[in-house]
Order: sequence, then structure tokens, then C-alpha cells
Amino acid sequence: MKLIIPDGKGEDRLQVLNKVSEIGIDEVGRGAIFGPVFSAAVVLKGKNKLKIKQLGVKDSKKLTSKTRELLFPKIIELSSDYSFGQSSVREIDQLGIRHATELSMIRAIKKLKENPSELIIDGPLSLRLWQGRQRNIISGDSKFTSIAAASIIAKVTRDFLMERLEKKYPGYFIFKNKGYGTKEHFSSLRANGITTLHRKSFLTKLNLI
Repeated sequence: MKLIIPDGKGEDRLQVLNKVSEIGIDEVGRGAIFGPVFSAAVVLKGKNKLKIKQLGVKDSKKLTSKTRELLFPKIIELSSDYSFGQSSVREIDQLGIRHATELSMIRAIKKLKENPSELIIDGPLSLRLWQGRQRNIISGDSKFTSIAAASIIAKVTRDFLMERLEKKYPGYFIFKNKGYGTKEHFSSLRANGITTLHRKSFLTKLNLI
């Protein structure tokens, strides 16, 4: 089942349906040209949901990297459950970014301790590989605490991986651009060529290979 809620009242409307828990899921790295796409699922219950919201948890893109890193352990501590999933560059190139993103979400969901009765997913696109109940929320990371929390821990985890990969793939400023297509990143591609972790399907569309 799919329901798109475009306005900012989504969390209030679904309070009755989420008395026990709120399970949000979000992805990061979908638009990058290097590295895997990551997804995270976060389960929030009762007072802990309010506590996390009061800590200043919101859309990860509206927070500094330092703030995200400070919030990360607090989200982990206050979440009833959380999990991560990812899809590789090979899967992105072979299946397309949407299908690969869905796979990363499914992998995160399957790692949860309990099978979700309902998912709250950021964005208008339904998770086609999920047979259970789901709600697709436009700008969900700004409206649902669980989605915002998922966006933060996914972002921090992927950024940490990018910093580690910088050591293996120096010269592309991965520690800085986190795999996204900045001007500096594109310049380094022209100078150094592509690596095994660059998304060839993306670079082909950009006429870079």
C-alpha cells in the first residue's frame, strides 16, 4: 500500500497509526558518482522519539558533519532498533540506481530484529520490492523523526567509508566530496582516469567515459 503525503502535517496525521513504533528508512549516496548507495532503517518508540527530536535531529542535509557525528551515538542509543544496507557500484551499474537503492533498503529492513508492520519511506517512490504496508513521504526527512534519524546515521556511516576509501583511491578528493560529482572530482577523473568504484553508468551519461 502506498500513500504520498506532500504537506508538513504527516507526522501528526499518523500518530494514531504509530502508537507502538515508528519505522523510518532513508538512503544516502544515490546521486554520487563513486561508491555504494547506503540505506538505514530506524525504529523509534514512545518517549525516545521525543527525546531524539529534542536533540535537534532533522534532515541530515541541514546539519553540519560535526553535528551529525555528535548525534549518531545518541540516535543509536535511543533507537529501539536500527540497521544498514547497501548496494555496490556493480549493482548500480547493472541494475540501475533505483533498483539498487531499493535493494539497499530491503537489506536494511531484513536486518531489523522484527519484521516491520509498516514502513515510512522518504520520497515519492514506492519500495517495489517490499510487499508490506508502506507510506511514502515527500521531504519525509523534514517531517518524521525516524526518517531524519535514518538519514543521519546513513550519512555518517557512508561518509566514514568514503574517508577510508580515500586511502585506497588517493587523488580524487573522496574524503572531501564523499563521492559526489564536484568540479574538483571531475577534474581529477580527467587527469587520473576512473577507478573500480566509480559508477560507469553515471559517467557514461555525463560523457566522461
